[in-house]
Amino acid sequence: MDTKTKKMMNKVPQITVFFWVIKILCTTVGETFADFINFNIGLGLTVTTLIMGIALIIALIFQFKSNRYRPLIYWITVVLLSVFGTLVTDNLTDNLSVPLEVSTIVFLILLGLTFLLWYISEKTLSIHSVFTLKREIFYWLTILFTFALGTAVGDLYSEQLGFGYLYTGIGVTLIIAAIYIAYKYFKLNSILAFWMAYILTRPLGASLGDLLSQPKTNGGLGFGTTITSIIFLVAILGIIIYLATSKIDRVESTNIATITINSQQQKRVLFQTIIVLAVSLALGVGGYTVRMHSINQANHKVSFKSEMKQFATIELAINDAAKKQDFKLVNKKADQLERDWDKQEPKLRSLDSKQWTQVDVTIDGVLSAARDSQSSTAKIANAVKQSQDVIHSLN
Repeated sequence: MDTKTKKMMNKVPQITVFFWVIKILCTTVGETFADFINFNIGLGLTVTTLIMGIALIIALIFQFKSNRYRPLIYWITVVLLSVFGTLVTDNLTDNLSVPLEVSTIVFLILLGLTFLLWYISEKTLSIHSVFTLKREIFYWLTILFTFALGTAVGDLYSEQLGFGYLYTGIGVTLIIAAIYIAYKYFKLNSILAFWMAYILTRPLGASLGDLLSQPKTNGGLGFGTTITSIIFLVAILGIIIYLATSKIDRVESTNIATITINSQQQKRVLFQTIIVLAVSLALGVGGYTVRMHSINQANHKVSFKSEMKQFATIELAINDAAKKQDFKLVNKKADQLERDWDKQEPKLRSLDSKQWTQVDVTIDGVLSAARDSQSSTAKIANAVKQSQDVIHSLN
């Protein structure tokens, strides 16, 4: 092994158990906090994305200006990237009607290209050598794409394919455990193992967030996005304070600037990468195909428009309750609308993904209007009318 050494400050933390704990907490917040701002505060998806994008840019400026790893700046950046990455995928799905399958493929390609360009340029993908501007740019681009990809994959399997939050979380946990075993006992390359686990913590954290925040009737524990976000943000802050004071995850300097592995080692890593990608694609595509076949078989005699009648009825009930100023009933019916819509998502998406997306956007508008603290009869009536118009215009 040919090694060039250069003593420089590292910009990312040491990989400890705290790294993985706080990473999962950040991904959970990315799922719940985005929903909290979008629905509970009522800002909407577009405005929420703009706010989080500006906050992320500010955090990245501080991160890039820092001359070493600083826990508070670093993890705030990760949290904001988690929220923003989630919103990017949500915008593609809800505002631009991009199917989750397409989002998954696009972000997988972007992530793969980032890894490829990073390796060609720097000859290493190790986060232990992130101490130059170029490497840090590659690093944060990679993190962004892992969050966006993880959101697409998590939503695809837990919601569209109907596996649910709990079973999706269990499945991802088992895969991460398999990666750890392969690394520990079968000499899986450490950098490959790290990035595979890092990508998978996104759907794991999202499943955990949805499991805690979603109503019990939707397969969750019913804590809500507000309480779940507060709990995890406080936990993140507590760990950050501990890391900042203890400095146990700080790498003050590194003696490795570039590591050039010999041709035999390169072949082994390439072989491992191909095997991991082949197994991942086989499991992912295979599971998707089998599940979609099962859903399509169950829905072959059902039309999308006929399935919309039940949701149109609930929306009208929300509007009637608002006219009577019975906002307690409005919230109750809104919960029913969200619960039934989420429950039927796998079935409806398989019938017509494009029309599902059109209706989903308007139902989000109804839910946002119903739950807005400044809501009014007129605002709810307008949201319901828009949704009813879309439903009635379906083929």
